[in-house]
Amino acid sequence: MTDVTTQVETPVVAPHQRQRSPLWFAWQRFLSNKAAVAGGAVLSVLILMAIFAPLITPVPPTAQSFLTESLAFPSSEHWFGVDNLGRDFYTRIVYGARVSLSIGFIAAAFSVLIGIPLGALAGFFGGTVDWVIMRIIELFSVVPPLLAAMLLGALSGGGYPTIVAIAALFGWVQVCLLVRAQVKALREKEFVRAAQALGASPGYIIRRHLIMNSVSPIIVGFVLAIPLAMMLEASLSFLGIGVPPPTPTWGQMISEGIDYMFFYWHLAVFPTAALAITVLATSLFGDGLRDALDPTLKGR
Repeated sequence: MTDVTTQVETPVVAPHQRQRSPLWFAWQRFLSNKAAVAGGAVLSVLILMAIFAPLITPVPPTAQSFLTESLAFPSSEHWFGVDNLGRDFYTRIVYGARVSLSIGFIAAAFSVLIGIPLGALAGFFGGTVDWVIMRIIELFSVVPPLLAAMLLGALSGGGYPTIVAIAALFGWVQVCLLVRAQVKALREKEFVRAAQALGASPGYIIRRHLIMNSVSPIIVGFVLAIPLAMMLEASLSFLGIGVPPPTPTWGQMISEGIDYMFFYWHLAVFPTAALAITVLATSLFGDGLRDALDPTLKGR
């Protein structure tokens, strides 16, 4: 008797037919957005320059080492020229990135810490809780951020902590709305109902299920809050109620450069260009990240 062995061939799955994770598709969508990729690259370079500022600048930012060359125009020795106090302007621009970016990131972090719990509570409970939080959001939306920041800055005397607090105070609204919308969409899902049926408390459900599944809008809200904080810092520093000198900030340098604009153009042009490029790069990166992580938000 002859044994007959039946061999079952395992089908070969082509690489392009394998199941891809949502993160892979998000990454592909992000790479297809050339503006977002360019913005992310520029932002990465600016962050690295801010971190390694002492290694890529010739002198400290407050050193008046070139008094004999005050107001000198850009040259091979001084790439961005020299300011009116004999300080290398390229050095001050690079160190100014430290202040602007750090304020942007720290204020965005505090905005997320405020916006996440409020958005989660409004989205999960609805009713009176949602009504109260939405009225608070409307109050902050009606008040012009710059005017309120000017008032609070003048009353507190300005300074780094004050600017961070003011930027966070007006930056949490967008994060709150994004989290609220995501939580409202998730609260009727099967896994939430299952957790409720098993006796999980609302706090546990919000913390372990809803917020953990709202990472995408949280990341987007964090990134988009950065340029808002940077612009607010620059505006307050321009008006003289921001970070006090001699700490270099772009808004402060723009304010000082305006006085020399018609004769020494570089004192106003370079800090303005640095601020504009940074804000544009961060905004493009944030928009691309939003479209990649949640395509349903595109164009809104």
